[in-house]
Amino acid sequence: MSRRKSREQAFALLFEKSFNDAPIMELAEGAQDARECIIEPFALSLAQGAEEKLAELDARIDTHSHKWNRGRISRVSLAVLRLAIYEMLYEDSVPVSVAINEAVELAKKYGGDEESSFVNGILGGISREQA
Repeated sequence: MSRRKSREQAFALLFEKSFNDAPIMELAEGAQDARECIIEPFALSLAQGAEEKLAELDARIDTHSHKWNRGRISRVSLAVLRLAIYEMLYEDSVPVSVAINEAVELAKKYGGDEESSFVNGILGGISREQA
């Protein structure tokens, strides 16, 4: 499975977590049982990593989402941002530009053009902060 598809699985787990605060592993097991899909190891690693760093990721989102509190951010955008910021900060094998591009594509696919622009803006601010 490609990394893009693995990211999509990780996004789906983080998105589901926004509705059901169960541990990622439990959500992954439920997805495998209910939909007979295999959660890829890279996807599980990303989703669990983001889950472990959730407070830090949300703090970064809060800092960079000027005039938007987290409650106003769509669940799609929030899941995409959490995944991408985790990759940007903790996945050394993933270039920052790739994490941003993949996040924008996920936001376009599942959220729409306005959400992809919002996601791009937040992630751009975080990448400039890292430089």
